Amino acid sequence: MTARPTSPARTVALPDAVTVKGLAERLGISPIETIKRLMTHGVMAAMNDTIDYDTAALVAAELGVAPERMGAPDAVAAAVRESGGGDADEAGVARPPVVTILGHVDHGKTSLLDAIRETNVVAGEAGGITQHIGAYQIEREGGGPVTFIDTPGHAAFTAMRARGAQVTDIAVVVVAADDGVMPQTAEAIDHARAADVPMIVAINKTDLPAANPDRVKQQLTEHSVVVEEYGGEVLAVPVSATTGAGLGDLVEAIDLVAELQELRANPDRPASGAVIEAELDPRRGPLATVLVRNGALRLGDALVTGLVSGKVKAMFDERGARLREAGPSRPVRVMGLEDVPVAGDAIRVVEDERTARRLVEEARRAAEGAGASRGRVTLDTLFNEVSAGNVKELVLILKADVRGSVEAVRGALQGLGGEGVKVKVIHSATGPVSESDVMLASASGAIVLAFNVKTEPSAAREAEASGVEIRSYEVIYQLIESVEQALEGLYEPVYERVVDGVAEVRQLFRSSRVGRIAGCYVTEGTLRRNSRIRVLRNGEELADVGCGGLRRFQDDVREVQQGFECGIVLDGFGGFAEGDLLEFYHQQRVN
Repeated sequence: MTARPTSPARTVALPDAVTVKGLAERLGISPIETIKRLMTHGVMAAMNDTIDYDTAALVAAELGVAPERMGAPDAVAAAVRESGGGDADEAGVARPPVVTILGHVDHGKTSLLDAIRETNVVAGEAGGITQHIGAYQIEREGGGPVTFIDTPGHAAFTAMRARGAQVTDIAVVVVAADDGVMPQTAEAIDHARAADVPMIVAINKTDLPAANPDRVKQQLTEHSVVVEEYGGEVLAVPVSATTGAGLGDLVEAIDLVAELQELRANPDRPASGAVIEAELDPRRGPLATVLVRNGALRLGDALVTGLVSGKVKAMFDERGARLREAGPSRPVRVMGLEDVPVAGDAIRVVEDERTARRLVEEARRAAEGAGASRGRVTLDTLFNEVSAGNVKELVLILKADVRGSVEAVRGALQGLGGEGVKVKVIHSATGPVSESDVMLASASGAIVLAFNVKTEPSAAREAEASGVEIRSYEVIYQLIESVEQALEGLYEPVYERVVDGVAEVRQLFRSSRVGRIAGCYVTEGTLRRNSRIRVLRNGEELADVGCGGLRRFQDDVREVQQGFECGIVLDGFGGFAEGDLLEFYHQQRVN
């Protein structure tokens, strides 16, 4: 069993850079356990590799240990210098902000991106980008560069964050002035808030006759987004992607928020960053769009990203021009990887290709040992995790059938919790549980509660793959009680009915020894003698009993498959009639 800190209040001093082995010693866990935990954050590192303070602090926080920053010891500083960091200050120089634009469909996200791109006066060619690479950087006269990530929306934004790639510095939420705040707008706001990045609201389509920016600002307050005009801290900028009005103000707002964040990077160290998107080109092989977060990526560098290694054989900017070097916040397309990486995987430069291949092999072995998915908090395990000091809040996503239910359930949930743990609902909306909900849950460590709504098949598959728990309820007090009991350690397992097979009653017999016998034809599935049986007539349940006997001709059998006839005796019930359906089922635990 993995060692745990002796007290959740324990602190540990961490330098600006530390080896994986050194971090393991400070935390009191094995290096292998440390490597596994780093993998869950998208960091592939060997025992003697150096990681930065922020990454080390994430691992410490997972174990309930409070990290404290300290100066880097001489040995670690030397390791940084040997890896290419030099004597430069790790705080480095100011770097351009990285911006993702989110919002509701048809509210003008793509048009806004295109309009900003076409106002790139320094580039000298409006609309001159000839190669879409998932991200691009604009240069402006009188201002610094800004990098925009061109994603399909908040689902992709959150999918990257779910893999440990916190690539965005600022989220711009686009709202149409004539349409107002819509369901996907609210969802985008929750995704940006869960990512803990500053938010700017771009009120688009202000040139339309039906535009009403004031109504948009009022609607935003219903989602706890208060703009500066109303005394809040969120900047709201009226813009028009069609006329170009307000675009300069939007970029200035981005500059202001970026300045408050004091974004910095060290261009003299080896590169680290994340994969934005990747594909297999028929002529050039695997291609990856990489966003450099820190350091500089150069031709010939050996790379590790997820379970893929390679060497930078060529780099291209968004116009297809070849580059020899890419600094902080620069998006580039990289050629030379051995396979297609996964969007969101972290990248880093290592000493040589041999080291890169070794790290990938070690990562594969560690992944096999760790299992396909990381352990997550469920309602079953919540109390133990709270008691061990590993969990301080229960993060929830709520989906319900109508708005009234959403508000009622959310209000009740937020009143739960106590000293040990608090309940935090990071997203609530109407409609079925979607793949986007599961992605947000995966990225935030949340549990999804579904009240009187279904789960989309794609969402169910994604939840199973990522280990996200989805709980479905039809009665509000059962939902609230489940959360209360989980917090108190009293949670009882939930079971669901799984239908094994269905038979139709076609003839009735009587036996002096066993009573009434139903002559049946199996219409679907398989009838099993140890199953429970529901007697259904016109869709209504008449009885729920055990199986007293299952026969094929004169033989007692254990099961009968679809397409065959059989005789069935029910325990304590003989009131069935021709045309009734006998549903054979068993109870299966769902938590």
